[in-house]
Amino acid sequence: MDIKDAHPMTAWERMQAGLVYNDFDSDLFQRRVAAKKIFNAYNRTTDEDTAERKQLLEKLFRHTGERIHIEPDFKCEFGKNITIGNDVYINFGCIILDCADVTIGNNVLIGPNFGIYAVNHGLDPDERIAGACMGKPVHICDKVWIGGDVKIMAGVTIGKGSVIGAGSVVTKDIPPYVIAAGNPCRVIRKITDADKTGFTAE
Repeated sequence: MDIKDAHPMTAWERMQAGLVYNDFDSDLFQRRVAAKKIFNAYNRTTDEDTAERKQLLEKLFRHTGERIHIEPDFKCEFGKNITIGNDVYINFGCIILDCADVTIGNNVLIGPNFGIYAVNHGLDPDERIAGACMGKPVHICDKVWIGGDVKIMAGVTIGKGSVIGAGSVVTKDIPPYVIAAGNPCRVIRKITDADKTGFTAE
């Protein structure tokens, strides 16, 4: 027997490696169940339950920064592939399918009904009904603002400081410091000093 066949990769290991994996795998099912228990508990908390919310997010995600505020109703697939930085606000109705690494940087604002779909089912119908899936990482860099009802597809990076307009479907990388919108999402223009209002925090 080939030594490579002596210890075949699990579906979870294949997922982490970016390989095609079986979406119906029993271990993946149990990991989803575990995540649901945590985010359902989170969604039952209130704004006053800050310590409990912090503990639940630390249990659910791979890494959490400081001053994260996620409004209910929040849902994710596994949680353990999600990393969130400091000073992040996520509005109501966020769904993250973290079948690959999902990284949200510092000082990120995300509008309501937002979705990250870091996964694709197989395109071949026979492979798809057999459970073929594959994921690609999603990276939202620091200081990004994402409007409501935005969907981000697998493999996309949103560059530092950029703004994604409401209702956009982002299928390709967006460079830093631009305004982008549409379906598919396209760069409209750069963000420049002319966009400053003179506002400073008191």
